[in-house]
This record gives sequence, structure tokens and C-alpha cells, in this order.
Amino acid sequence: MGKVTGFMEIDRQVAKYQPASDRIRHFREFTIPMSDAEVQKQAARCMDCGIPYCHGPTGCPVHNQIPDWNDLVYNGNWEEAIRNLHSTNNFPEFTGRVCPAPCEEACTLNLEDTPVSIKTVEQAIADKAYEMGYIVPQPATVKTGKKVAVIGSGPAGMAAAQQLARAGHEVHLYERESKAGGLLRYGIPDFKMEKNFIDRRVDQMRGEGVTFHYGVNVGADKPMDEMFAEHDAVLYCGGSETPRDAGIPGVEFAGVHDAMPYLVQQNRRVGRENIDSGGDTASDCVGTAFRQGAVKVTQLDIRPQPPEKEDKLAVWPFWATKMRTSSSQAEGAVREFQVGTLEFVGDEDGVLTGVKCCQVDERRRPIAGTEFIIKADLAFIAIGFRGPATDSVLKDLGDKLAINTDKRGSSNVIADDRDYKTSVDKLWTAGDVRRGQSLVVWAIREGRQAARAIDEALMGVTTLPR
Repeated sequence: MGKVTGFMEIDRQVAKYQPASDRIRHFREFTIPMSDAEVQKQAARCMDCGIPYCHGPTGCPVHNQIPDWNDLVYNGNWEEAIRNLHSTNNFPEFTGRVCPAPCEEACTLNLEDTPVSIKTVEQAIADKAYEMGYIVPQPATVKTGKKVAVIGSGPAGMAAAQQLARAGHEVHLYERESKAGGLLRYGIPDFKMEKNFIDRRVDQMRGEGVTFHYGVNVGADKPMDEMFAEHDAVLYCGGSETPRDAGIPGVEFAGVHDAMPYLVQQNRRVGRENIDSGGDTASDCVGTAFRQGAVKVTQLDIRPQPPEKEDKLAVWPFWATKMRTSSSQAEGAVREFQVGTLEFVGDEDGVLTGVKCCQVDERRRPIAGTEFIIKADLAFIAIGFRGPATDSVLKDLGDKLAINTDKRGSSNVIADDRDYKTSVDKLWTAGDVRRGQSLVVWAIREGRQAARAIDEALMGVTTLPR
């Protein structure tokens, strides 16, 4: 905990944003950092609540020891705070920026709508640690002689690779793209997280012995049989990138796109990469469109508008369904709830001109006579993903790999969350490719746990944490 009476004496405060009129003119982060003293005051609000739901199963997926590092920050011990935070989370500068903070939902003070600013403190610890030079490579002192391959350098793959390298294994991380990060780099706009934070971790991991192989599409450029022959273990950490089929007439019109490729191309532009190839995806599209000069952006949601305030006693400490407005939506988006998309409308040249919609009832059935058209030059479909890409690893393995084909048409790889082992010898899997699209913090957790499982399988024992 922080200060015994801190939660009674100090008001909740979070970092402020640049005005929307200023931030939509660039793609850089726009959060105004709090001073060390302000962060320490917020950490002081952590109370002796008895049962800290914030880092239990309802709060933080990686089980960050939040009360502990709040107390350390309150007392000015930043070095021990980052050591404690790193014991559960390899990349707190990522999660401190892009995690929706279920820990704050589970905070006891959230019963009064004033949770501890956990996410703000977490980011501050990581940023302070870099500033003070506390984050350096931690290479293993003893090598095991085992060679492990990790396919995919998103947060799950990066976390697993770092853990395995620190355990003494020779780790090779294979990435299809030209840089590491996966959807963390290419799917999340720079205004939410600038990519130099990923680059700094890559440098640290190289110093720990991880070898990065870029531009290698495993399963296509490099067959899986070669991977198995060259390594003692292979961990598949591909992202969930196959979009769900919207089933809406008119998707063939020019101007209708799946959301993720739109974000990827803009992230490539910002990163000055070749753009010939292609969380909160809808909101990210909103913010990106405004920064590209869109005059009007409308976000459609088939669900009813959620309540402004949840029933705390009914849902706490779980994530509540309530009206939430992202920083991108606050930049001027028009939000339409309980609206179904009937079809995309285009002209005789095959170019999108509008979106035909209607109101729907509580069961999402169209209400007759409520049809209307929204004029549009571009339409982005952001309704989620059904699994990993099927043209590389999954295609190469074919019938060898058990695939989950649930009622939603998922193509996720089957493995449990204890040993992460697939039905194929020497192959493990973790992250979105196993559990489906999820949060960065869940990917980090799965990568860490899979690393432990692989280390134990190779060595018989392991000291890596779950």
C-alpha cells in the first residue's frame, strides 16, 4: 500500500492530453506526463484494502504486484519498483500505454469511482527506469545448449523469447515483417504508443542473446520441417489477423476495407517503411482518419448504447459494460448505437458513396421503416478477427495440427493454458493464435507461461515464473 490515509487526502488524477485540435495534426503520443511528485501522490492513494483484487484473476492478467510497487513509488524507490514490476511483466511501458486497465476496474476505490491511477503509475515506473538507466540486458550466465525458435515477434513472442534467453537457451525469433512488434507495431497507431519503445526492447533482447530474423514468413519461406530439424522446440505466437466476414452486400466497392490493413499502412507510413503490402481497432481507425484530414467520422455499433454508470454492487470487481469514450472518439466522432449495416452503396463506377443502415431492436433485428443512408467516401469494417493467418504455418502443417473450429468459425490452434503444447511434436503455441484476439497484457502472460513450459520440457526443471 501507499500512505495509510492517502486515499482520503488525495484526489484521483491521471495524465492530461493535448487539446484535440492540436493532437489530430500529428501521429505522436499526446499524453502530457505527470511529474514524479504527482505520480508519487497517486501511488500514495493505494489503500490497505485487505484483498487486492487489482492483481487477482479479476484484475491484472499478469498478476502485477500493484500494491507493492505503489508503495515503492510512494517512498521514492524507483529502482526496486521496476525490479518488482519486471518480475511479472516484461514490457510495462507497452501495457502502461495501451492496456485498458482492468486493474483499475477491480480497484476497491472504484466502488467510489475513484480508483488508484494504476496504469499511469505503471507507465511512469517504466519511463523513469529508462531515464535512470535501470533497464539493461540481463544475459544468462550459463547456457543450456538448447535451441528454441519463436515464430512471431508480437508481445507474446517477445516475452517468451526474452524469458527463454534469460533461462540460457539459444533463441531465434522469426518475424514475417521488416521489424519486430507484430500488431503492437503495425496495428496500434503511434499516437497511442510510439514505436521507439519496441526498438529499445529489441536492443535489450539482442544484448541478452536473442537473434532476430526479419522478412521470414515461416511455413511459406521456411518450411516447418526445417524449423523442427534445426531447433529443440518451436513456439508459434502468430497474431489473430484473419478478419471476420461481415456478410454485407457491397463490400466489393472501392472504398470499403477491413480495418486492420488501413491501420497497418498508416503505421508503415509513420515508420517510413514500404507500404506496398498491407484492442481497439474501430477507435484507432477513428483517430487515424481524423489525422488524415477526415471532415466527418461516424462509428456504427449494433449494440445498444451502454449506461453511463454501472451497478457497482452487481459487477465489481469485474470489467463493467458502461459508456466509455476513447481519446480518438473524443476528437469529434459521431457515434450511432443500435444501428445495423444493411449494405454498402456505390455508383456506376464501383466506388462507395454511402452506407445503408437501419435501427435494430434488442435482439439486433432490423426495424422496418427505419432505413437511412450515411454518405461516405471510405468505410472500414472493424468487427474482430476469427484467428491467425491460414496461408503459412497452418497451411504448411495441414492435418498435423489440431485447429479449433468453434461456432464462430475460429481457426485458433488447440493447446491448454498449462503446458501450451500442441498436438504436433516439438511445437508449442501462445497468444492470440491460441486464445483468440485479446489484450497485449494477455499476450505477455501467455508468452511468459509458454516459455516456462518449454524450459521445463527441455530441462526437466525450471526457475521461470508462471
